[in-house]
Amino acid sequence: MNRALDLFLTFVKIGLFTFGGGYAMISVIENHCVERKKWITHDEMMNLTVIAESTPGPIAINCATFVGYRIAGFRGAFFSTLGVVIPSFLIILCISAFLDHFLDIVIVANAFQGIKVAVGILIVDAAVNMMKKMSRKPLSIIIMLGSFTATLLITIFSWTFSTISMMLIAAAVSLLYYTIKEHGKKESRGK
Repeated sequence: MNRALDLFLTFVKIGLFTFGGGYAMISVIENHCVERKKWITHDEMMNLTVIAESTPGPIAINCATFVGYRIAGFRGAFFSTLGVVIPSFLIILCISAFLDHFLDIVIVANAFQGIKVAVGILIVDAAVNMMKKMSRKPLSIIIMLGSFTATLLITIFSWTFSTISMMLIAAAVSLLYYTIKEHGKKESRGK
């Protein structure tokens, strides 16, 4: 099968059967692109998630674009991105065109309550899988626990704090740590 068509169909399926946006899609993208298709490795998926989160645009679209580009260049990026966007676009177009009070329908409202739970589970699944694959270095664990605690406190107390700021702080701490570590190695070699 043509690579671009395979990418398109894979991401159409991901986009069609994943509710809840990008974070819920991460575990599904990982399942299809890492485990089933073997297009990228687990490490690449972790790096991709960080890059997709820190670049402008929805995380699922950024992930699809990266995977597509990695597999089939610009053409792959185009068809992967198109594949992940088309289902949501068509579903919202149909809903807005035909149903004025879509969420007022009892069955639909109840279905969305169930979908909220499933989205939460997908997000937790993605987080657990990333933690399993994370390097077990003390700094990585400290940054992970610190970020988790900060996110929890921000949510509980409804503080306004950007996740981008949190990522920049984590990057600065990591950069500072490795700069100090490398400086110490150079000094010990110089003695």
